[in-house]
Amino acid sequence: MQNDNVKFKNEFKKRLYVWVLDLIKFIDSLPKDSVCNVMGKQLLRSGTSVLANYVEANSASSKKDFINFFTHSLKSSNESKVWLSLLKDTNKGDKQSIEKLLKELIKISNIIASGIITLKGKR
Repeated sequence: MQNDNVKFKNEFKKRLYVWVLDLIKFIDSLPKDSVCNVMGKQLLRSGTSVLANYVEANSASSKKDFINFFTHSLKSSNESKVWLSLLKDTNKGDKQSIEKLLKELIKISNIIASGIITLKGKR
C-alpha cells in the first residue's frame, strides 16, 4: 500500500511537471502584445505555483503545513483556469492548446482537492 502511495506521488509530480512544461511552451507561443504579455506573466506565476506548492507540501513539517501548501496549490490552479479561460475567450493563443491545458488542469485540480478533503478527514 505504501509503495502505491509513493508511486502515485511520484507520477503525479511528473504529471504536474509535464503540464508546467506544456504551459511554458504555450505562453511562449502567445502573440507579442500588451494583453498577452500581462496575462502570460500572470499565468506563468500561477501555473508554476501549482507545481511549486505541491513540491513544498511534500516536504512540509506538519500535517497543517502540508494542507496549507496543498491549498495554495489548488488556489493557483484555480487562478490559472481563469487566465486560460480569458485567453481563450479573447481569442488569444491557440484554442486547441488552451483546451488541452484546461482539461488537464481540471483533472489536476480535482486530484489536489480530493487530497485536501481526505487530509482534513471530511471523507
